[in-house]
Amino acid sequence: MRILGLAIGIAAGVFGSVACVPAQAAPELTLALQDCRLEHPLKLASDAARCGTLKVPEDRAKPAGAQIELHVAVVAALNRRSTAAPLFLLAGGPGQSAIDLYTSFPGAFARINRNHDLVMVDQRGTGRSSPLMCQYPDDWTDAALELPKIRDATRACLATLGDRVRNYTSSVAVRDLDDVRRALGYAKIDLYGSSYGTRVAELFMRRYPAAVHAVILDGVVDPERAIGPETPEDGEHALQQIVARCGETRECASAYPHLAQELAALRARFGPERVALTVPDPSTGQEQHIEFNRVMLNAALRFMSYSATQAALLPALIHQAAQGQLAPLAAQAIMVARQVGEQLASGMQNTVVCSEDAPFFAVDAAALARMKATYQGSDQLDALREICAIWPRGPVDADLHAPLRSEIPTLLLSGEDDPVTPPAAAERAATGLTRHRHLILTGEGHGQLATGCVPRLMADFLDREESERIDTSCLAEHTPPPFFVSPTGPAP
Repeated sequence: MRILGLAIGIAAGVFGSVACVPAQAAPELTLALQDCRLEHPLKLASDAARCGTLKVPEDRAKPAGAQIELHVAVVAALNRRSTAAPLFLLAGGPGQSAIDLYTSFPGAFARINRNHDLVMVDQRGTGRSSPLMCQYPDDWTDAALELPKIRDATRACLATLGDRVRNYTSSVAVRDLDDVRRALGYAKIDLYGSSYGTRVAELFMRRYPAAVHAVILDGVVDPERAIGPETPEDGEHALQQIVARCGETRECASAYPHLAQELAALRARFGPERVALTVPDPSTGQEQHIEFNRVMLNAALRFMSYSATQAALLPALIHQAAQGQLAPLAAQAIMVARQVGEQLASGMQNTVVCSEDAPFFAVDAAALARMKATYQGSDQLDALREICAIWPRGPVDADLHAPLRSEIPTLLLSGEDDPVTPPAAAERAATGLTRHRHLILTGEGHGQLATGCVPRLMADFLDREESERIDTSCLAEHTPPPFFVSPTGPAP
């Protein structure tokens, strides 16, 4: 579902609180592991691990009722004598598999893995843990015409999955995580949360503080705010920063001296205008006939703003499109949208967003006017409202949207040009964290896991336990990927 894409559904609904149960009062759990291989999402490689499943109640209010299996994978620490806490990986989306997160970036965790077990639990509703998959239309018609198709697809998905989808919220998922922790025999754990995964990490910090040694939050969600209404403005700000950074770079400014004007002209043109295109399918190479319109332009701008690597292509593609060559920008929109759709369990995403976000959307006339002035407009919010008018809501902790107060050592990572969780969100989230450090990477987008020296800094933080003791001087030398100034790449 393109309109949701990489949207992060974070907010809070008040449907009752999940009590913090002391570990000693909980039933004994066991989880048997066997040798397995973890395959890259694109089948590019595989990694050795130990895998198993843990049965948990689908409805936590009915422990004797239907059970689901949580898929768990463990990559043991290379140092077999290490007593360091294991690192649990919490994926984004909502709807991404934690195992897919690891296999997409195994090198980013290699230094941590020297002394720490790596534990991946596919969150309920994702990956291999009772995934909630829906099929949404993959066309590029104007958003107003797409809304009826979204409603029909949502009803069709619910007809297949049923009312049980309400049991797949974040508040239920953190109880699953603690069950896995106890079943594997870990007294304390570390957490790495990416994007939406930072929200799950924050909730685990609230519920089970005694079980947490240290936390890394990457692309940080402010727990006090519903993500959705402010995203178009954040995205607009990130796009303008990318354009400004091109203007401040000699090679990019020389290649595209009128980039800001070209972008403005494209946005003005592809409000009312539509152009028929024939482009090769990015996956198969077969020709396909599409309509380049406002929706496709906005999708390309949005998706390519998430990653500094993709953003490096954006000035060149904007310039080409302004010269009438629309196909390269269209192909990028199609390719990235497809990749996003294949990685996310959209049914689980619906449950999270509709239970934890939509009930707290507050958009007055002034906010709506600001939203409509952005390139994204209100399309995403309109689609969410259509879905959530139909989708069941599940249990959400009453304090999920309260300020986060914690003494757990926490490292926060932000990209300067993040279009959905900007550095300001991390600053707000850190207000109640008494032992934290916030690192902002120049020119980067959403998620710093594999950026520059960040993997080493994460390992140093987990090993040293004190964020103020890690040496971050390497960040002073960091530069984002250079902009392409021709089809062959950046300047020499």
